[in-house]
Amino acid sequence: MGIQEHKYIETNGIKLHVVQQGPENGQLVILLHGFPEFWYGWSNQMSELANKGFRVWAPDQRGYNLSDKPKKVSDYRTDHLAADVAGLIKASGKEKVVLVGHDWGGIVAWRVAREYPELLNKLIILNAPHEMAMSNQLLTHPLQILKSSYIAFFQLRGLPEKLFGMSNWKVVEKALVTSSRKGTFSEEDLQKYRTAWSQPGAMRSMINWYRALVSNYTSSDVPSRVIVPTFLIWGAKDQFLGPELASKSLEFCDDGRGVLLGEATHWVHHEEPERVNKLILDFIISEEPPL
Repeated sequence: MGIQEHKYIETNGIKLHVVQQGPENGQLVILLHGFPEFWYGWSNQMSELANKGFRVWAPDQRGYNLSDKPKKVSDYRTDHLAADVAGLIKASGKEKVVLVGHDWGGIVAWRVAREYPELLNKLIILNAPHEMAMSNQLLTHPLQILKSSYIAFFQLRGLPEKLFGMSNWKVVEKALVTSSRKGTFSEEDLQKYRTAWSQPGAMRSMINWYRALVSNYTSSDVPSRVIVPTFLIWGAKDQFLGPELASKSLEFCDDGRGVLLGEATHWVHHEEPERVNKLILDFIISEEPPL
């Protein structure tokens, strides 16, 4: 398996903290976490992939934990986040990688696949919609607007992070615990998350991802179609994102397939790590659809 190595890599004008594991000559798999996680959220996947001979990188994305935290809200637009990942891939020395993303990490991964398809062998998404599928759903389905209403609260400058900090992160912790299956996050896990959230400026920067949504930039030359082979893993009991978003996202893929895990929530890779690990490995290794 090998030990986890903590490195800082310069990309796109900032430094990202990247935890690396597995043989250096192995095929590179990059794992992108979402909100409110950090690299540690991929622990179950990192060990398994490393054991199978893959090189694994799990960065703290910009604004999170030990990575740089630019000050401006506009610094967190999706085009910048995707450029961070493209820079990481180029810094790795590998020609192409497998990119895996969950939640916000999945949204970034979708964008990388659309804007930099030449850098990817395959794309794996966990409970994160294609940007266009989400936009269409918000326009036509009021229930999805309700599920996403917390985003409006995050637009209030300074207030959410202040409230979260005053409660010693209990509000954020509760959101994790109540939206996942019982026992998914241990007290040890939650302590690690609290430490990451307590890094100076981290929670403000994390919420700035949501604030930048209103100014997100999509160049007219960024295609909506995804030409990279794509696999979606979706927990059907996600409180935030309806399962119909999975099929609607696949409509934007030239070569896309997916699986719905009926009892899993938004935190599918924490709740069913063995199943998710097998699905990821089968898709990476095989040319056939995973069973």
